[in-house]
Amino acid sequence: MRGFIPTLGLNIVYRMCIFVKIAAMSSTLSFLLSDPSLPIALKAIAQKVQQGERISPEEGILLYEKADLSYLGVLANFIREQKHGHKTYFNRNFHIEPTNLCVYDCKFCSYSRLLKQKEEGWQFTKEDMLNIVKSYDGQPVTEVHIVGGVLPQYDVDFYVDLFQSIRAHRADLHIKALTPVEFHYIFKKAKIDYATGMKLMKEAGLNSIPGGGAEIFAPEIREQIAKDKCTGDQWLEIHEIWHNLGMRSNATMLYGHIESYAHRIDHMEQLRQLQDRTAGFQTFIPLKFRNQDNQLSHLTEVSVLEDLRNYAISRIYLDNFDHIKAYWAMISRQTAQLSLSFGVDDIDGTLDDTTKIYTMAGAEEQNPAMSTQELVNLIKQVGRHPLERDTHYHVIQDFKDVVFEDEVKPNYYPLPVLN
Repeated sequence: MRGFIPTLGLNIVYRMCIFVKIAAMSSTLSFLLSDPSLPIALKAIAQKVQQGERISPEEGILLYEKADLSYLGVLANFIREQKHGHKTYFNRNFHIEPTNLCVYDCKFCSYSRLLKQKEEGWQFTKEDMLNIVKSYDGQPVTEVHIVGGVLPQYDVDFYVDLFQSIRAHRADLHIKALTPVEFHYIFKKAKIDYATGMKLMKEAGLNSIPGGGAEIFAPEIREQIAKDKCTGDQWLEIHEIWHNLGMRSNATMLYGHIESYAHRIDHMEQLRQLQDRTAGFQTFIPLKFRNQDNQLSHLTEVSVLEDLRNYAISRIYLDNFDHIKAYWAMISRQTAQLSLSFGVDDIDGTLDDTTKIYTMAGAEEQNPAMSTQELVNLIKQVGRHPLERDTHYHVIQDFKDVVFEDEVKPNYYPLPVLN
């Protein structure tokens, strides 16, 4: 079993062959644990996984450095199926990105433009954003995801007014918006502390916050790739305050640039510790560094194999997180399918994923939108059970036995075309 995946690239057919092999083996760890060639340290980790015990940071690093992909797939899929069986979640969402202009100069970002590059960007007014929300009237979307660049005019009053206006127009629409990077800036500008600011956001109608802006928490890495914005400690503090208000959020990690395996494990360890305290995180989303048109373009992107290793180790390490998500729009539809055997149980939004953040960085999906039928079929093709969820993972519709008669094409809201 071990070593059946080569170190070279994968074509789609071979990916699916690998999926079949892993799916057939991952229902039990007995075969793996009986393998006499398995190193003692890796066998000990497998035994911990079987018994539901937490692995240590040192063991997490060992997985990155020594474990075969097939071994990681067995462990991660065992955990995934212990938690969720074959259930695979998606939601109907749409994105609003207020602006791609930003006061910060993150080296990895292909999306943002500095103020001096104003002609290359866009800035939506509150009315522009409300018009986007209204364009989905009558459609069964459940979530609006709002995140973008940081500009002085998008201040506390602006977002309070925006959230209240969205809530007044469509009370059932879940507002997931703004990262600690944005909150840190607007609260500092308003001269209010995090606790006061997050309470204002909750009262205005904000339902949850996304996981963006985490990047890598280690100061020595953050200083090199995103030195101007909030620190890792500040990111964690804002999420903790939000959780203590009884609210939920997601977490991310940007991987595949200048960080080491130890930095990845340190990042996940800090998330794991915060989750122990608050239980406020719903989902962990590893974000692959893409190298198109940014200041780190000289770096080679990691392979699909590394993507799968990272998903698997994330699932193994973050034992107190319910969900691991892969953005199909960022990593491709085929890799998203394969990730479902490496710990992933959620592949995100469906109806109209209008985000430009990854398309501008060179993601495989340059027109990232799928109909519900397409996404359901994507999940079913690899033997998983598709469930439409709301933001808090309440099941809206079970598509396991649904047979589609006609496919409804998604509607698109045009964003500005960048030259």
